Amino acid sequence: MAGSPVFDAALDAETAFARYEQVRPRLPATDFPATSQKVATLGDLADQYDGFLLDAFGVLNVGDTPIPGAIARMAELRAMDKRLCVLTNAASYTRSGAVEKYHRLGFDFSPDEVVTSREVAARRLDTIAPGAHWAAFSAPGDDYHDIPARLSDAIDSPGLFDSADAFVFLSSLRWTPELQDRLMNALIRNPRPVVIANPDLVAPREDGLSLEPGLFAHGMLDRINVATHWFGKPFADAFDDAAERMDLPRGRIAMVGDTLHTDVLGGRAAGMGTVLIADHGLFAGRDVAPFITASGIVPDAIAATT
Repeated sequence: MAGSPVFDAALDAETAFARYEQVRPRLPATDFPATSQKVATLGDLADQYDGFLLDAFGVLNVGDTPIPGAIARMAELRAMDKRLCVLTNAASYTRSGAVEKYHRLGFDFSPDEVVTSREVAARRLDTIAPGAHWAAFSAPGDDYHDIPARLSDAIDSPGLFDSADAFVFLSSLRWTPELQDRLMNALIRNPRPVVIANPDLVAPREDGLSLEPGLFAHGMLDRINVATHWFGKPFADAFDDAAERMDLPRGRIAMVGDTLHTDVLGGRAAGMGTVLIADHGLFAGRDVAPFITASGIVPDAIAATT
């Protein structure tokens, strides 16, 4: 993969959007409303929904910085007896780690109000490969204590590329072109299941967009055919787990996010209302209308901010 645009190009919103469109056939299919309601904040939608399912990056925070007004908005919605739940694709975080982060930022979410794509994947690993020894690609220091399967760090123990029964991609923090090539070559020699626990291509940070596991997984699938299992938005299992946690009719839940191809598409496919946050996250500083027109992914509502 040396010289690949996956590693060498700076991804902005336009480039990320174009890549999402290229991989669209691998994403869920659904229908969309003809137009979007335009509102200032989530408070303007409170009478339409009983619960709000919230993306984290671009909705609650950008990197380690809370979005202005987001903490107060959560308090306002709680005061209206709205149910809240965070659904995040940040698979390097355990649920307790995610809750701790949100508390550090000033949010008051309880453990029952957070669903991570990590735990969505973890619940299903044994169904995919019963009793498997999983080679994990993860953040430094991850000990997998929350995952009910046998996982070992394949970056620290590269022999696992050949000996492991299956692979799980939790974080791209340490990913390199060399590791991308090693994984593809290992799968060509011996095909095995691959779980992607974060389908995002990018995530908004204070200094730009980070490259996420979904970006590298799609790059791999462009070149080789391998059994791949996706967990996290926009795929159904993540929304199933969140809906179960919220215990509301899906039509009374609004999925709130900053991306069209994960939050809006996934929420609509799950039978939920959808809200695109326009001023933060992926489309910050841009007019979202051309992206909506080009993709045909139309949210039920567009809010300037949380």
